[in-house]
Amino acid sequence: MRKLLDQSAEQARQLDSLASAPAPSASPFGAFGMPGFAGMPQQPAPPEPRPILELEGEEYEDELDALSDWVDDFLIRVYCAEVTTAAPWCEQWQEHDDVVAWLHALWLAYQQHKDPEAGPAGLFVWHRDFLTHAMAAVRAPGGPLSACMTDPDRPAHRLLPGPRPSIRSSSSAAEEPKESDGPDRAAG
Repeated sequence: MRKLLDQSAEQARQLDSLASAPAPSASPFGAFGMPGFAGMPQQPAPPEPRPILELEGEEYEDELDALSDWVDDFLIRVYCAEVTTAAPWCEQWQEHDDVVAWLHALWLAYQQHKDPEAGPAGLFVWHRDFLTHAMAAVRAPGGPLSACMTDPDRPAHRLLPGPRPSIRSSSSAAEEPKESDGPDRAAG
């Protein structure tokens, strides 16, 4: 019994030591406490993906072109079976900022979940957690494309006006109303 207690105490010390050790280096051998090989090129971390609506100019155009290729060559062909009033579509979807944002997020999630590191269930997770929800939002009968094509034989495109900015946002240039000395509402 004493031997088991000693082994348990030793394992606890090892776990504490590992937990307090510094994070492994960028070397693939860092987790084993080994440095990388001399002269071994260190690969820089890939850039963090940014939401497409935060991009500007050529960077935005390049990302939109890549997104359009994925939407046209893959997403529409596989997942946009029919266009109806219950599932509208727009051939000019790139002009709907909210649709661009949804589809870009869906595309980024697709890239992440098709990666081998996502494991065998990666694409199932993408279907379950991303595709179904995004397509339901984009193609909803009252959604952002509802004023566009609802019949493939009658292409249509119309941007619906969105809500106006809040009073607080639109009045930032205007002066705040000054308080009066007395009540300015009629009682009653």
